[in-house]
Amino acid sequence: MRSELDSYDRKILALLQEDASLSSAQIAEQVGLSQSPCWRRIQRMKEEGIIRGQVTLLDRKKIGLNTQIFAEIKLNAHGRSNFTEFTEAIRGFPEVLECYVLMGAVDFLLRIVAADIEAYERFFFEKLSLVPGIQEVNSIVALSEIKSTTSLPV
Repeated sequence: MRSELDSYDRKILALLQEDASLSSAQIAEQVGLSQSPCWRRIQRMKEEGIIRGQVTLLDRKKIGLNTQIFAEIKLNAHGRSNFTEFTEAIRGFPEVLECYVLMGAVDFLLRIVAADIEAYERFFFEKLSLVPGIQEVNSIVALSEIKSTTSLPV
């Protein structure tokens, strides 16, 4: 059973989204709770799946992934009937950071990172284009990033 989020929960979540390395004592101090109740709230939100995990965010450019591509994928009729096969293949590609099922002219939208256009070209020809059921891929190269966040508006 999932409980409703109150203002303390929302403040805790906002802080954790900005810096998950904060201790429960630090969070408690900033939201106006004592440490134990704050810790229990965090544990409850983890148990309920509101907090799915804690990760370290990397700067993709500083590790050599300078190119970001959005690929619109259209499947053929056979590919649509083998949805599971397609999704498992995509999940196996570390270059694909996100994959969305869409309604409309295309079936999927992928966010892909690569070192450069040549690296994306290799990924495209050696991996993506070999996935069964793909009818069409429209690749869109992002020139610059205006906004990128992992923080949800709580």
